[in-house]
Amino acid sequence: MSRHETAALLDRYLKGETTNEENELVKRWLEENGNANSRWQDLDRSVKDQWLSSVFSEIKNTIHETEIKVVSLPQRKRRLWRGVAAVAAVLLISFALYLERPLLQSRLHPVELTALKAPVNQKRVITLTDGSRVWLNIGSELKYPKTFNGKTREVYLSGEAYFDVSHDTAKPFIIHTGTLLTTVLGTAFNINEDKNKHTIQVTVTRGKVSVANGNKLLGVIIPNQQISFNTLKEEVVQATVNSNAIVAWQQSDLHFDDMSFGDAIAQLQKHFNVKISFANAKLKDCRFTGTSLSDEDLDKILKVMCVFNNAFYQTKPDGSIVIDGPGCNN
Repeated sequence: MSRHETAALLDRYLKGETTNEENELVKRWLEENGNANSRWQDLDRSVKDQWLSSVFSEIKNTIHETEIKVVSLPQRKRRLWRGVAAVAAVLLISFALYLERPLLQSRLHPVELTALKAPVNQKRVITLTDGSRVWLNIGSELKYPKTFNGKTREVYLSGEAYFDVSHDTAKPFIIHTGTLLTTVLGTAFNINEDKNKHTIQVTVTRGKVSVANGNKLLGVIIPNQQISFNTLKEEVVQATVNSNAIVAWQQSDLHFDDMSFGDAIAQLQKHFNVKISFANAKLKDCRFTGTSLSDEDLDKILKVMCVFNNAFYQTKPDGSIVIDGPGCNN
């Protein structure tokens, strides 16, 4: 529990607005700390409230102020407040430890993660212990526990991966990608982190996915919907897309059906890990239908594409490829 939440709880306790469960929480906290227990039991309600009020004020001061202030009290109140301050300090520390014990335990006993990284020229597929399957694109990395023992199934992704998550309503599956949290119960979707463009894209092919930036919900998407998040500007865009085209990279075969030349070239870049650019930007909008190319090398695929789109290509000394030509509209 954060200091803000602790302050809110004490504020409601002093106003008599807490529930019986919350009252029991405060009592257990006091009973578990012997330094405060004997004094606390002997005090009446008004003094108890005064002591808790001092704790509440202390928490609020640490939230809103960073400088140390010295407060002068009248001589007749110093003895009382000296005792109050001593017990308040004990209560503040004890209460924080009591409420944050689960968090401290998780930090003292962190979950050991296994890292799987796909080489720059190869994809990887892994089946996790819960039956979920993950396809890693080239150069991407997944960190995951050997077993999911907690209340959630959490993994960490850098790069691009396609997830087919086994359904488990009792254990949500959470993917950490930078500050983005993608939460599902059982579905299929793609996550693509582009650090050069400062973007993270989540695209759903089956089921429903919740996407959040920290504690802020960005949206809930269904098949053929995508959330694109700019990590630099913290801007989010939700759109309808062709999810099959976006996740086609995970397949060994390349399929192009009613696709723009620009989108097809983007697939080729990922599949062959090569830089391909257009000298004539108008070529990107050309479309072709019913073409399926499989088990071909890049040169053969480009030759067919260029014939369809009235274009030609040239391979540069550095291995990059430039496509040019009048295009389909001329």
